[in-house]
Amino acid sequence: MITGASSGIGRGLAVELSARGAKVGLVARRSDVLDEVVKEVQSKGGEAAALPADVRSAESIRAAADVLREKLGPIDVLIANAGIGPTRDAARFDPKEVAEVMNINVVGASNSVAAVLPEMLAAGRGQLVVMSSLAAYRGLPKSAAYCASKAAVSSFFESLRLDLEPKGIDVSIIHPGFIKTPLTAGRHAQLPYLQELDEAVKKIVGAIEKRRKTYSFPWQLATIVRAGMIMPIWMYDRISRKNSFRE
Repeated sequence: MITGASSGIGRGLAVELSARGAKVGLVARRSDVLDEVVKEVQSKGGEAAALPADVRSAESIRAAADVLREKLGPIDVLIANAGIGPTRDAARFDPKEVAEVMNINVVGASNSVAAVLPEMLAAGRGQLVVMSSLAAYRGLPKSAAYCASKAAVSSFFESLRLDLEPKGIDVSIIHPGFIKTPLTAGRHAQLPYLQELDEAVKKIVGAIEKRRKTYSFPWQLATIVRAGMIMPIWMYDRISRKNSFRE
């Protein structure tokens, strides 16, 4: 089951996973776009089901998971991919926007887990995957809500891993860098190590298949970001203010 499957990484994962033999359940709010993805999957010999639902509603996403189990069988892997990433300078702070980001990126991921976890625990197997970001490691300019949401889901799923791995449930946290998707389209800044969607999707699927606990890529940008975690604050602030990539 893939949330946020109507475009970008979610759509790419649906196509790639189905090509590798997976049956995929596609979750997003727009049923018409989901139907297009289903047709794309089926045109390549795959099997998919469109599941219109809103991850902000626990009832909605649980109902979608129930439909998927009826149509295609047990859910072996959840990919909590649904997310938004608005750019806003803190001088124009909007608490409603922050709440929306948290509701989709964090609460939405939690609701998605709740929709599949009881059955995984009963079966004693399964895998929970969350699409976080390299932005989870430290705060970035004009990105307070986005960075906070990604830091939250990374910590949230790490805690889940500690609790659930002994029960047969694997947890994978994916931290991508910049990928050519609708989320990055129209940025004025030059994005470092910007990746093509197809290339990034193959890397993500490889990490999922290997059941990696965490995967951060591309390695060049991941190395720079990790270095930022140990920089003195004054140095990090100076570098970050000069390099705002989210606008």
